[in-house]
Amino acid sequence: MKTFNPKYSVLVLLMALISISSQAQIAKAEIQATGLTCSMCSNAINKQLKSLAEVENVEIDLNSNTFTVTLKANNNVNPDFFKENVEKAGFFIGSLVLTVEPKTIAQKPYVVLDGKTKSARPIEVQVLDKGYVTDKTFKKLSKSYKNSTTYNTSNEADFHVKITD
Repeated sequence: MKTFNPKYSVLVLLMALISISSQAQIAKAEIQATGLTCSMCSNAINKQLKSLAEVENVEIDLNSNTFTVTLKANNNVNPDFFKENVEKAGFFIGSLVLTVEPKTIAQKPYVVLDGKTKSARPIEVQVLDKGYVTDKTFKKLSKSYKNSTTYNTSNEADFHVKITD
């Protein structure tokens, strides 16, 4: 009978932790905010996003109320990170497009509703869940994805995405 060697369990645990941290990689997020009425509103979101440790840079397009957020490498954020912080500033997300590694969306909590990954390079995906699109858009999407068993439920644990590139 062979004896258990604890060195191997530490190695397996370390490999599992490395793979978990490398799975959830969002490189960039394009957030189109709603409810903004002036440049001070944009400034509130900008300040909130720039104050976060995971954020490397924020660029603002005032004409479209879009915030392009570049994240630091090896982050472990998911879409609700952006939703919570935009809402903390007092506003809402009208559209959220993420630049991710294909392996990121190939696993839970992501559910791909449209599109296929064509390469190993980073891809853009749009989050289609309520709170990540406008209410009007969500109503249209609910009709389009009525056959998806998870989309129309209030399951906040899953992020339904569409590959846009």
